[in-house]
Amino acid sequence: MKEKIFKKADYKQFISKDAHFTKSLTKNNLIAMGIGSIIGTGIFILPGIVAYSTSGPSITISFVLAAIVCILAAMCFAELSSTFPVAGSTYSYGSIVFGQLPGWIVGWALCLEYILGVSAVSSGFSAYFVSLFQGFGIELPKALTGPFIPSQGTIINLPSVIVLVLIYFLLRRGVQASAKMNAVMVFVKLAVIIAFIVIGLFYIKPANYHPYFPMGGLGVVKGAALVFFAYLGFDVIPSSAPEVKNPQKNIPAGIMISLAICAALYLIMASVLTGMVNYKDLNVSDPVVLALRYVGLGKIAFVITIGALAGMFTMMLNTLYGGSRLVYALGRDKMIPQRFGKLDKKANMPLLSLNAITIMAVSLGGLVSLKELTSLVNIGTLLSFTFVSLGVIKLRNRTDVPESGFHVPFYPVFPILSALLCILLMTQVSINSWIAFIGWIAVGIGIYFAYGYRQAN
Repeated sequence: MKEKIFKKADYKQFISKDAHFTKSLTKNNLIAMGIGSIIGTGIFILPGIVAYSTSGPSITISFVLAAIVCILAAMCFAELSSTFPVAGSTYSYGSIVFGQLPGWIVGWALCLEYILGVSAVSSGFSAYFVSLFQGFGIELPKALTGPFIPSQGTIINLPSVIVLVLIYFLLRRGVQASAKMNAVMVFVKLAVIIAFIVIGLFYIKPANYHPYFPMGGLGVVKGAALVFFAYLGFDVIPSSAPEVKNPQKNIPAGIMISLAICAALYLIMASVLTGMVNYKDLNVSDPVVLALRYVGLGKIAFVITIGALAGMFTMMLNTLYGGSRLVYALGRDKMIPQRFGKLDKKANMPLLSLNAITIMAVSLGGLVSLKELTSLVNIGTLLSFTFVSLGVIKLRNRTDVPESGFHVPFYPVFPILSALLCILLMTQVSINSWIAFIGWIAVGIGIYFAYGYRQAN
């Protein structure tokens, strides 16, 4: 049994199985994909909620700390993805470097990230969608714009469901059609974010930055654990490896450039937001719109809302895409029924995998609240990032793998530091989220021994 569960996958078999994908994505496509995946709920919702509840104006430092963790992990991703340009991202790397069971656990945790991540963003999309209608004096029915909490009068988050269904049909048209739509949406939201920053600079009140550390240093660390969610999404890029031209060079470039751009925008955005409005007033689902109305620029809020909706749309688009490729990889390796690892002949994509992940995302996005979703996403992602960081150390000790197109600098300090910082942030997540996550992993291990262990090679 020990030999079976720690059997390392052959990356050459992964590459041969993924050869039927069409290579059509360029470096610019990947950068747009990365920005589209990262910038969404994190920049339009989390700065307000986290500043109010956890860190105050020092949320800017929380964003810096979270960015450091992500940049270190991104370097490790870049090395592994350029060495093994295969579908499945962290799951495939875990299977190749650590063995079958560790790879499955990481893949199962990554499924949690993708499913809950896109569901959480769809909830944020719904909040801004409702705000857009309110700007025109139209109140949408409360029962149809919130999670399933009958005691509070909400039954289903219908805008969340509708946008996910629309994205599903867009993805069915193929990766190139999705990439073009993503590029347009990314341009729109970047223009809107820059416009808000420029306008907001004229309305900053230095008094709003005092006290800068209302919850102390621990609040900054806890804030980093929460805003970490804002940086998620760049791992969608390595998931697309079989469809990328020259993946050894383009994937590392796509990861690092998109993450650097987003980190800079997050830091500036959070600083401007907490300078415009006192952090005690930011406990709302649309803080950017609130800030503009607070300084008497309610008409401009309409444009910002459009940008926010575009931002969250692209994040959901890319996350559903990456999640479908992960489910495909699990089916490809017989860890789940093999039909999930087959490509639809007409669409030349893993259609069954896309169907499965969309159904789960729609169910959660329509029925579960945003706050309950984000904490669970962070744990699953931090676990996968820890495996990736340690995987680089294991990788450097092997001689049977191809030369990587990117090497993590200051090895082994950066990979070890990345793993330690991921573990540090994991300790800041609530106990309830840990209980739910452990339950998810227990279910995953049960599925492995009931099915994957018997079916996989």
